[in-house]
Amino acid sequence: MESKKFFKNQYYVIAIAIFCSVLWGSAFPVLKVSYEEIGLGADDFYGKIVFAGMRFFLAAIFLFIIIQWVIKIPLKVDKKTFFELFILGMFQTALQYFFFYNGLAHTTGIKGSILGSIGTFFVVLFAHYIYQDDRMDIKKVIGLITGFGGIIIANLGKGGGQAFTLSFSFVGEGFMILSGLVSAWGTILAKKLAKDIHPFVVTGWQMFLGAIAMLLFGVTGSKSWMAFSFTPKAWILFIYSALLSAVAFALWYGLLKYNKAGEITLYRFMTPVSGSLLSAIFIPGETFTVGLLWGIILVSVGFLAVNGRKNNLKV
Repeated sequence: MESKKFFKNQYYVIAIAIFCSVLWGSAFPVLKVSYEEIGLGADDFYGKIVFAGMRFFLAAIFLFIIIQWVIKIPLKVDKKTFFELFILGMFQTALQYFFFYNGLAHTTGIKGSILGSIGTFFVVLFAHYIYQDDRMDIKKVIGLITGFGGIIIANLGKGGGQAFTLSFSFVGEGFMILSGLVSAWGTILAKKLAKDIHPFVVTGWQMFLGAIAMLLFGVTGSKSWMAFSFTPKAWILFIYSALLSAVAFALWYGLLKYNKAGEITLYRFMTPVSGSLLSAIFIPGETFTVGLLWGIILVSVGFLAVNGRKNNLKV
């Protein structure tokens, strides 16, 4: 089956979108355990930037190998395209994770999980004004409400001494919102680039360039990365985290190439919910709550609404 038919088949689109979101969700428990294994402190911001840079650098190498020796398509791009890929790498990888890690360190876990999904709103909003065929409609409104509501309910049930408050700080909640904003703009830019370039090439270059920026920033900001201690378990988790990023982003850009950004992005609501579920399964001390169950149900209702066939009422 050719790429276009594969990535436009409704059932494949749903399966791939959920698969990518669950892969991204698995990063939550994987990174949490990885930090413990290599001795990376919870407040070590620069160390996390370095580790993320290493992860995306390895992911890019995996993709370059696949592009050159499996798919066998040109990796070389012209200067204009390279500059656009550089901008994408800064938005989708470097800036997004800079704001995400910094913001997460200055807010509660509950608010971080909720605000970490705000990028979905921005993508739907941008798509509404940029693409004539991707306007906001009642299905997307239902998907946004149920998806975001599911994340809130799933996180409010966590407890752990944390409570959701309306307090706001620019370097905390503000940075989380900026993370979603630059990620959303990166999604729109990735869709534009993927029209003329193979999604794997777009993914590989943006990760490589974004990773270089993160590594340069991280290693000059602190020397804590020199104390990383990789156990066999840490190596396995590190390689898995790189592979999941490579696979998820490459497939996601394939979806963006042939589908409406405002629709498939709603599946990203599954990422934090699946992350909480996988954490409850694999991490001692994490529990499966009733709130998490309701979160999964609400997100699923959102998926059903988005994939409804009849209602296309514009709003």
